[in-house]
Amino acid sequence: MNSDAKPPTTATAYRNLVTATVGFTLTFWAWNLIAPLGSWYGERLELSSFQQSFLVAVPVLVGSVGRVPAGALTDRYGAKLMFPLVSALTIIPVLLLTVVKDSFGLMIVIGFLLGLGGTTFAIGIPLVNSWFPPEKRGLALGVFGMGMGGVALSGYFTPRIARHGENLPFVVVAIALAVYAVLAAALITDRPDRPVPTAPLAARLGSAARLRVTWELSALYAIGFGGIVAFGVYLPTYLKTWYELDPTDAGTKAAGFAAVTVVFRPIGGWLSDRIHPAIVTAWALGVVALLAVVQAFDPVLDPGGTIALLVMAAGLGTASGSVFALVSQVTPQAQVGSVTGIVGAMGGLGGFVPPLVMGAVYSAEDSYSIGFMLLSDLALAGCVYAYGRMRGLRPGGGEPAAGATKVTAGKP
Repeated sequence: MNSDAKPPTTATAYRNLVTATVGFTLTFWAWNLIAPLGSWYGERLELSSFQQSFLVAVPVLVGSVGRVPAGALTDRYGAKLMFPLVSALTIIPVLLLTVVKDSFGLMIVIGFLLGLGGTTFAIGIPLVNSWFPPEKRGLALGVFGMGMGGVALSGYFTPRIARHGENLPFVVVAIALAVYAVLAAALITDRPDRPVPTAPLAARLGSAARLRVTWELSALYAIGFGGIVAFGVYLPTYLKTWYELDPTDAGTKAAGFAAVTVVFRPIGGWLSDRIHPAIVTAWALGVVALLAVVQAFDPVLDPGGTIALLVMAAGLGTASGSVFALVSQVTPQAQVGSVTGIVGAMGGLGGFVPPLVMGAVYSAEDSYSIGFMLLSDLALAGCVYAYGRMRGLRPGGGEPAAGATKVTAGKP
């Protein structure tokens, strides 16, 4: 059977979408457990601004790189195995957080292991992509992408639950992951006729890496989703340091930022089903570029800074949804997991670097303005590239329409 044939949209498809989205949400909560408590760890361990930034960024790095093998393994073994397995394994570092509190070195090790929770993105994308026809994939993938709201849940609930016991948030998340792992094993089903690659893992990753669009999409996703991850990880610290908010208030406002990105991600996918996703991406990143300049001038938090940050959140969320609508259009079904792994990794890595830059810039200059100007420059570059080059891509990776910029999917 043709691997790119339209799959029917059935109750099974929606069951898989809901189950995958719930799992993505929970594992992202686990992935982001350290960040909302970053200032608490910073004070307890007497960390510098850079050390605190590094601590909260380590899970992002590992979760990002881990998406590459996770996506390729999902192509081979299916999400029915990978989703419950990764969810169950993530319980281990979550529980380790209950016993390790006073060693910076051991916290880095736990953060490294906690990165496993960030790999589920590359498991869910090929699952959802296989169950929905092309004309519905943008919205479906956007709905799945709402699972990144686990960052918002973590930012809001983790510090509040911690008030009732410093180990309680870790125990709650561990129990939730255990319950989900059992449910996922029962509810997730791989599409019966999905193409199963037989080539070795290295060969499949090499093939995906040779696709030109893999790296073009990776660059755009590094800006869009990378910005979301960076703000999710570092925004509580930024609000506490610059606007002198208490950790709970900072976590609440950071959760609001993340919630906006969650809402706008499916909107980006929905728009991409109706407009070329590259055009949606260009407009979204253009908005981010403009508002990052506004925030670089350090407006008062209410209302100027709040408006600027929330509009940036909307732009980043929209861009994240539209970029993966492009992935679903131009990637052969059998390679979706591998390409998703690489693109997702680059997006996560895009979130690893900014917290380190922001921490280093603040330590050196006692200001965050340079960091926001860099974000504006990157978003503007992505806007120009998406509109000037990527809009030449057509569904299925076909030849661009007459007069459009020519980009042929699948050729290095």
